[in-house]
Amino acid sequence: MAVVMPEAVPGRRSVTILGATGSVGCNTIDLIRRNPSDFRVEALTGGRNAALLAEQALLLRPRFVAIADPEAYGVLKKALTGSGIEVAAGPEAIVAAAERPADWVMASIVGAAGLAPTLAAVRRGGIVALANKESLVCAGELVMREVARSGATLLPVDSEHNAIYQVFDFERRDAIEELLLTASGGPFREWTRNAMASVTPKQAVAHPNWDMGAKISIDSATMMNKGLELIEAYHLFAMPEDRISVLVHPQSVIHSMVRYRDGSVLAQLGQPDMRTPIAYTLAWPDRMDAPVGRLDLGALGNLDFAEPDMERFPALSLARDALRAGGTAPTVLNAANEVAVAGFLAGRIGFLDIAGVVDHIVTEMSHGAADSLDVVLAADAEARARADEFIAVKST
Repeated sequence: MAVVMPEAVPGRRSVTILGATGSVGCNTIDLIRRNPSDFRVEALTGGRNAALLAEQALLLRPRFVAIADPEAYGVLKKALTGSGIEVAAGPEAIVAAAERPADWVMASIVGAAGLAPTLAAVRRGGIVALANKESLVCAGELVMREVARSGATLLPVDSEHNAIYQVFDFERRDAIEELLLTASGGPFREWTRNAMASVTPKQAVAHPNWDMGAKISIDSATMMNKGLELIEAYHLFAMPEDRISVLVHPQSVIHSMVRYRDGSVLAQLGQPDMRTPIAYTLAWPDRMDAPVGRLDLGALGNLDFAEPDMERFPALSLARDALRAGGTAPTVLNAANEVAVAGFLAGRIGFLDIAGVVDHIVTEMSHGAADSLDVVLAADAEARARADEFIAVKST
């Protein structure tokens, strides 16, 4: 049954969802549909799935809808004819959506493509729920500088950073000793390197705990996602790299922890359901009901932890090295990884080749200061071109 979103009234939060057709976007819409009197949708954007974006628009009745792929414009426009909803297409339209007046913006466009619209949302101010970790990986200093300048509130949506945010004492930073990012370990946490050499894309996207898109699932399988999250945590919480640790926790119940200098360790626990961190940001600074299963620790029984195996999962070391190198090194790391993951999904390279491609490109390129969007985008483009060329040579 369709839910028609009511017009804005005082006290109702206006929202924009960048990346509405992705996993995080769909979960955000699920929460909004369940609370139609609390929210009004200003804008929705999608990548190329015009049919789903049109369905979402007719359901939520935003004022503006944009799709990144210009070739999908005709399908979207036809589906929304007569609806009164403004329709646009192309990268500029996605940025325009981010710039529209909304109290709260979900930034969930996957990959470096989300950087420009995320920056646009940050520069406008307001609340930005950040599910696009690549924005901070590629341009963390730039994004955080714009957050400070605009007065925007940046709320992390990644379950790990959201967990840390909930137990991080911002008024007493000097009491914090360490951040502990938990990782499920992915589907291959107990596999040997030899066994992982024959992993198929179908196996790699089958995450044991979380329901995510293909790219994020592959990053989880290589543990690159945890490397990217380490870089993200460095910028979000202004914590030195050597005070951010990764701990494998297969049950994905403890989403991350903060260790304090008195020996206390504070953790946020919950079911592995993205609607929990999304709901936290959507209602912030209040709380809202979320349709997630309630955690039963008695039934769960055991919580297991282990140090990550850096030899079997070298992506973690690559990410930490890039963070230490600074400048555009994390930008290059992310770009090469995106190309390598796409190459694996397309059958051009093997699973273990993903980290090898990233290592080669990061080592090959020089890394200047990431002090402007143009510099970041140029480094990103060069890294992608070199990674694609390197894969082409390897696959011949």
